[in-house]
Amino acid sequence: MTASELALESLHAEATSIFCDALGACSIESAFDRRIRFTGSKLDRLLPQGSGPSSLDLKNYRQIYVIAIGKAAVPMLNTLLSRMQRRLGLRGICCSNEIPEKRNWRIRYFAGGHPLPNEDSFAAARAALALLRKANKDTLVIFLISGGASALFDLPLNSDITLEDTMAFHHALIGSGAPITEVNTLRKHFSAVKGGRLAMAAPLSQKISILLPDVPLRSLDALASGPTSPDHTTVEEVRDLLAKYDLLPKFPATVRAFFERSDLPESPGNKSRLAPFLPRLPWSDGPAAALRKPVSTTLNSEDPAFRNSIFEVLLSSHDLVENARVRAQRDGYHVVVDNSCDDWDYADAARYLLQRFHVLRAQHPRCCLISGGEVTVTLDRPPGAGGRNMQFALVCALDLAQYPNESLVVLSAGSDGIDGNTRSAGAIADTTTVSRAIQFGYEPEEALTTFDACPLFTALGDSVVTGPTGHNLRDLRLLISGAPDPKPISS
Repeated sequence: MTASELALESLHAEATSIFCDALGACSIESAFDRRIRFTGSKLDRLLPQGSGPSSLDLKNYRQIYVIAIGKAAVPMLNTLLSRMQRRLGLRGICCSNEIPEKRNWRIRYFAGGHPLPNEDSFAAARAALALLRKANKDTLVIFLISGGASALFDLPLNSDITLEDTMAFHHALIGSGAPITEVNTLRKHFSAVKGGRLAMAAPLSQKISILLPDVPLRSLDALASGPTSPDHTTVEEVRDLLAKYDLLPKFPATVRAFFERSDLPESPGNKSRLAPFLPRLPWSDGPAAALRKPVSTTLNSEDPAFRNSIFEVLLSSHDLVENARVRAQRDGYHVVVDNSCDDWDYADAARYLLQRFHVLRAQHPRCCLISGGEVTVTLDRPPGAGGRNMQFALVCALDLAQYPNESLVVLSAGSDGIDGNTRSAGAIADTTTVSRAIQFGYEPEEALTTFDACPLFTALGDSVVTGPTGHNLRDLRLLISGAPDPKPISS
């Protein structure tokens, strides 16, 4: 093995280690304990700021309902149950992408579909609505909401729309190239459990929503398409988005007829408000400063169903980015964080970050450019095997091929351990990816065009495989140069 090959191998290991360590440091259990504590019969919110009650006495409630939805539903639910001492009257629903082996008898479990809903997605939504409709003013409802719930947990507002048509609706949205906030604006107005309608099912109850967002913090009401938050998007915005992405012809007839209704139902919420339902984080001091300023609020909405609602953010993509930054600096890299390409097209994001990376490494040969958030992919044909992270990595590989004698790698991976329709979290590209792929009989540009990057990266051994992580803190991209001097090993 040549020195150049050793350097790239070392850099691959460095990138994988930074990603895995950053993800591992995002502990749901420790984050939970920093935000909420159960002491005897009391639930205390451990925040120095934020409106609303700082303590709730569970003795004041005859029953407690827990609704856990999303890819992190199971670890969030297990953490909550392990800390609650008072279980009298506790019942709940858990909908994630898998049913755990160990289950609590008080909870009904469902394995929803992702990225497209399935029968359990509908069944979980019906069960949650049925449970919440039993709630009254003596009921405390705790919602545990994480990313992925827009597909995992769904039910059309129009009961005549079938599961097959709902799947086609979701498929059209995924391939539209629209950013997640716009996609979820459409989902909010389509669904009986999104856009605040889940909270509306229990209008008299005290509600706490504990959030693990996979959306920009400026758009927290887009998380899971906002099932418990008042929706500030409007039918007029929906019609604009349908036209912008030419979506109506791509919908099944029943879905198209629903959106073409002149009396398309408006989602609940005060439409006159311009600000999102949670305050914007103070970014002036940078992401690290924002992490020290917790997000918490109660709602001041015109609708009584939202007046007794409290929201807490456990973790976000900024925690993931900050953990990666700390680890990379500890390893001696000059680190720069740039999240400005969030929700960009994957190719545009790659061009922007690569341009900045090449300028940066000219000044600092041993550097690490970190970027959080998600990129978008517009599908113009049925895709092969791959997702947005592999698309990003492959387009980067085409650029890195211009620097065959340098130690450069790009890692792009999803914190949930899943990239698109694959079992990989993402992939790593380097300066030899293109040449090695061609030697293996693959055409990188064709794989990029057909959205079929997974077989190529798998054949090269450059897929990032973590398995399901129980997280969904968006994606992490690492552009790294200057591997440490490799130790000689036998070839």
